[in-house]
Amino acid sequence: MKPLKRPARRSLLVVHVAASAGWLGLTLGLLALSLTAATTKSAPMAEAACRSMKVFTDYLVIPLALLTLVSGLVLSLGTPWGLARHRWVYTKFWLTLITLTASIFALRPGVNSAAETLSSGGTLAAPLDLVMGPIVSFTTYLFMTAISVLKPWGLTRRGRRLRVLASSRKVLDERSLRPTA
Repeated sequence: MKPLKRPARRSLLVVHVAASAGWLGLTLGLLALSLTAATTKSAPMAEAACRSMKVFTDYLVIPLALLTLVSGLVLSLGTPWGLARHRWVYTKFWLTLITLTASIFALRPGVNSAAETLSSGGTLAAPLDLVMGPIVSFTTYLFMTAISVLKPWGLTRRGRRLRVLASSRKVLDERSLRPTA
């Protein structure tokens, strides 16, 4: 991919950080609502918490997760960081993909099922199941935030190979600039 120009890169970085922070904040909200639904003795309160979680998962979590994934992909491919050059970028990509998939195929159906059960007058069969998704998600997003700041682990094998290739090209370029006669 062609490298992004500075204004585009900076704008995309703002979008990526805002979407990621929004996804983290929504997950914290889901955690608070799931704890309320799991621990309250009031059936209307549990139902209201699950309905609120349903709104979050149906209309906010999935779009923000997709925006985070797409903006992160474009940033990684349009900057020198690359997608598979640094271990922290590669780890964030796979964790984002895994948590997006889990949000679509596990969190959302679980929240929808709990909301339907409570709205029909039933009780939550396994209230801790409702809490575990947001806990795992929140922990994962916090970890991804930390590795974005710390940038640990160095280069991947591909990144090391590309660095050696780039430095050998640099040496050849410097030699070609010398006067020969």
